[in-house]
Amino acid sequence: MKRKIVTIAPNLCNGCGLCIGACHEGALKLVDGKAKLVSDSYCDGLGACLPECPAGAIKIVEREAAPFDEAAVVAKQSTEKHATNTGEATVPQPPLACGCPGKMAKTIAHPPATAPDAAAAPAPESCLINWPVQIKLVPVNAPYLRNAALLIAADCTAFAYPDIHRRFMTNKVTLIGCPKLDEVNYAEKLTAILQ
Repeated sequence: MKRKIVTIAPNLCNGCGLCIGACHEGALKLVDGKAKLVSDSYCDGLGACLPECPAGAIKIVEREAAPFDEAAVVAKQSTEKHATNTGEATVPQPPLACGCPGKMAKTIAHPPATAPDAAAAPAPESCLINWPVQIKLVPVNAPYLRNAALLIAADCTAFAYPDIHRRFMTNKVTLIGCPKLDEVNYAEKLTAILQ
C-alpha cells in the first residue's frame, strides 16, 4: 500500500539518536552510527521524530510500504519492557560511532573495582588552571587566554572520561559548552577568543 512513512538520509544523519527517543513506536534504531527504520510496519508515518533531528536527515515521504501495525508495536514494546524489568539478557548494542548520544537513556555497567584499597587511594589533583570554564561565561579578554593552549570540550566529557584532567587538561585553558543544549552559537565567541 502507498502511504506516508519516515525516510532517513544516511549522508545527513549525524547519529545523535534524538529521533530514536522521540519515536514512541520504536521504529528507529542506530545501525553503524546512523539512524535506520527498523520496520515499515512500526512507523505510523506521523513524524514525531522529525523535529528532533538537528541535521534535517529525516523526512516523511509517500511510498509503497507495509501498513502500520499497532499490535506488532505493542507486542515489541511489551517484550522489550519485560526483558528490561526482569533483567533478561538482551542483544548488546554496539557503541555509537558518533558524538553525543543526546537523550538516549542507557545504563552503563562497569566491572567492580579490582583493587581493594581503591576507595582509600588519594584523589587525583585537579589540572584546572582557569575559572570560569563555561564558554558563555568566559570573558574574551580574560588574561589566561593570551597565548594559551586551549581544550574546548563538551560539558559531559568530564563525567564520561575519568582521566580527562591528566590526559587533556594539563597546562591547558579549559572551555566547556554543550552545542546541543546551550541555546547559543559559540562561533563568534570562539573566534573572538582565538584572535
